[in-house]
Amino acid sequence: MGHCPCFGMLNRKKLKHDIINKEPSYESRAGSGSKSKPSSASRSKSSSVSKVTADLRPEPPVPRHRSNASSNVAPTFTYEELAIATNNFSPTSLIGRGGFGAVYKGKLESTGQQVVAVKQLDLSGIQGEKEFLVEVLMLTLMHHPNLVNLIGFCAEGEQRLLIYEYLPMGSLEDHLFDVPPDMEPLDWNTRMKIAAGAAKGLDYLHNANPPVIYRDLKASNILLDEGFHPKLSDFGLAKFGPTGDNSHVSTRVMGTYGYCAPEYASTGRLTMKTDIYSFGVVLLELITGHRAIDDINGRHMHLIHWALPLMKDRCNYLKLADPKLKRQFSLSVFNKAIEVASICLNENANLRPSTSDLMIAMDYLVSHKYEPKDAKKVSVNWPEIDFPPSVKAVILEKDLDRDRAVAEAKMWGESWREKRRQSPQSMSSASSRYQQPIA
Repeated sequence: MGHCPCFGMLNRKKLKHDIINKEPSYESRAGSGSKSKPSSASRSKSSSVSKVTADLRPEPPVPRHRSNASSNVAPTFTYEELAIATNNFSPTSLIGRGGFGAVYKGKLESTGQQVVAVKQLDLSGIQGEKEFLVEVLMLTLMHHPNLVNLIGFCAEGEQRLLIYEYLPMGSLEDHLFDVPPDMEPLDWNTRMKIAAGAAKGLDYLHNANPPVIYRDLKASNILLDEGFHPKLSDFGLAKFGPTGDNSHVSTRVMGTYGYCAPEYASTGRLTMKTDIYSFGVVLLELITGHRAIDDINGRHMHLIHWALPLMKDRCNYLKLADPKLKRQFSLSVFNKAIEVASICLNENANLRPSTSDLMIAMDYLVSHKYEPKDAKKVSVNWPEIDFPPSVKAVILEKDLDRDRAVAEAKMWGESWREKRRQSPQSMSSASSRYQQPIA
């Protein structure tokens, strides 16, 4: 494809200007590993002048990697450089496709043959310039071990491309659904590790300043690095969350069918708890091995419509287990995972946990790894989690009812055995009296 270098140069300058103007005063939570950005007026002014001056220079004859260490703007790449990196966007380099467009594997000559993933905007697709700008902005500002790393972007003519670190394991979707016979299914410990990593990524976003609502958490957007280390990707739909006295952000309903919280789908009111609901769906996918919308028992249906009735009674929990797990998990930890998913999927958004509460629960699930030799051992007590009081009451009441029933059954059994030992005849007559009709 041809492009106009001059027009591309102006577009890059405009894109940088847009990102700089939209960039908020951004601070990460303490201990996140990213630093606050300097806000000196003189530094900002000189930085802007240097960027404009750099853009007005003639294009070099050989494409090269451009970066500005003093700026928050991601490095830019030429379209020609990315075409070379991906073998002219060859089908053999294609590794995936999403709402934004096709994703190619490539090698950047300008950065020492660095292996990257290049995402090219589909000009006829459902996403466009706005989503491109949002993704560059978000991933330029935010850095966390559980977020994918943006290496740079390209904006020449109509072309819009994003360059990411290459994650060799693909996505969670690739390993969880439709697993081929030659691939080992994800075991229980790995599933909980992936869920916990996704929760940490969400926690970083929600506790940023200003907070960020991800809005598109799903299995295909959780990418996996070596050792199944999860990283959230695709931030084109992300939005800055409510600040001050505001309880929500009103926006057009966007996201993926099956993962979208019901209150957001019906009102367009976006809150942090919208992401928590989506996390609950992903956790349920990890537990069951079913997609958010799937063929279940011969019917095409929402996963939660099938799962929620079973989640109301602990006796039915095992019916939710992915057959590929082959019962290789601790029953007590499995039960707690379902309870966490149930709370995240609460129809009342206010009763869903915060990401901080969620991280405590997921850390517990990850720390209690399943070991085949310990399969018969009973897990230790579930730690106290600061969920909302009404949610605590529901879980506590459910546990008390179960404990009461077990205790009563034991007492009845012991009493029955004692009577049999004392007098089989008296027990027989007692049994006949119980069978008489009540007057």
